[in-house]
Amino acid sequence: MTSAAWPVRRVGIVGAGTMGAGIATSCATAGLAVTLVDARAEALTAGLARVATQVESAVRKGRLTAGEAGAARSRIAGTASLADLAAADLVIEAAFENLAVKQGIFGELGRICRAGTVLATNTSTLNVDAIASASGRAADVVGMHFFSPAHVIRLVEIVRGRASSAGAIATACATAERLGKAAVVVGNCFGFVGNRMLYAYGREKEFMLLEGATPEQIDRALESFGMAMGPNAVGDLAGLDVGASARREWRDRPDDPRFYRASDLLAGLGRYGQKTGRGFYRYDAAGGARVADPEVAELLRSEAARLGVAARAVSDAEIIARCMAALVNEGARVLGEGIAASPADVDTIWCNGYGFPKARGGPLRYADARGLAGVLEDVERFGREFGARYWTPAPLLVELAQLPGGFYDWQARRGGP
Repeated sequence: MTSAAWPVRRVGIVGAGTMGAGIATSCATAGLAVTLVDARAEALTAGLARVATQVESAVRKGRLTAGEAGAARSRIAGTASLADLAAADLVIEAAFENLAVKQGIFGELGRICRAGTVLATNTSTLNVDAIASASGRAADVVGMHFFSPAHVIRLVEIVRGRASSAGAIATACATAERLGKAAVVVGNCFGFVGNRMLYAYGREKEFMLLEGATPEQIDRALESFGMAMGPNAVGDLAGLDVGASARREWRDRPDDPRFYRASDLLAGLGRYGQKTGRGFYRYDAAGGARVADPEVAELLRSEAARLGVAARAVSDAEIIARCMAALVNEGARVLGEGIAASPADVDTIWCNGYGFPKARGGPLRYADARGLAGVLEDVERFGREFGARYWTPAPLLVELAQLPGGFYDWQARRGGP
């Protein structure tokens, strides 16, 4: 799909929370005029203050001059009314991760915004087509999935809806690139590429928490592999309540009481992570270091017993092997289904958005270096140990494990980049 991008000078952002403010900062510092919308006065005030703090932080770190910071601040206006987006060239919705909420917003945007305005949803998991249909102009709708903190993380997944026009996709890509982001076009499914793979990776760490591994052991093992942060620390940073909310919207999630039970349990107890000072870890000061919390270990032991999960020793080697095998197997699945266009796209997403070690090249480059036969052997072994429900090998992994080379050689044979 190729087309010229439409010019973007004015951007509207709906939702002044952490994500919306980060996107606003990115746009304003890239020279775009920004209208930040939130119907809640206190949220809008907090969002504008958050933008100012982020801009000042960029000055302290030498990323912006004082003059550039002043110019960026002057480009941002706040409002409570979606009607003030009538002249926007691009609107990015960053509201609460709830399908009905987003559909309501897009229904209004479809009426308010002029023809040719690209309407983008920042949803991290929801069906872009279901959101687009509410707008009455689905050709103008795409996903622009930013990663938090949005003014720092270099990745944006551009989600192609069933009706998304070539011009809308090109415009979203060009805008992301203007913001200094790596823009990767992906297909529409639950979680797209990055979060769909993340759920496979995180699924295994959640099961191992019930089986007897501690949050700190899992994080230590995966950080020793090279991950920028372990998955439990990441959950605390992002907010365990955010993930729990997204899973409540997931209509066909696995009907398994163990599935993400550790995270959901803690979120249900108000242990949301860093923002509440308690999550998988304890945080004794704002922005402070994570501290192992014996109360979490006791909560997990009690919940595992309630669910009938037998306690056992889990080695660091098993933690790495299970998480990586699940990650690569799901990567092979999204690649084989065409949700990702190439192994390089998968690896770009994971190296730039999820902290996968760049020295290993990304999960599929890592799998190629290891040898796909070995990866398949792990998937099949875990299937024998834990059942086929989550460990059915991806058809593409089975196919390529019998051939020389790996994912990248397969892509080259198909004539891809």
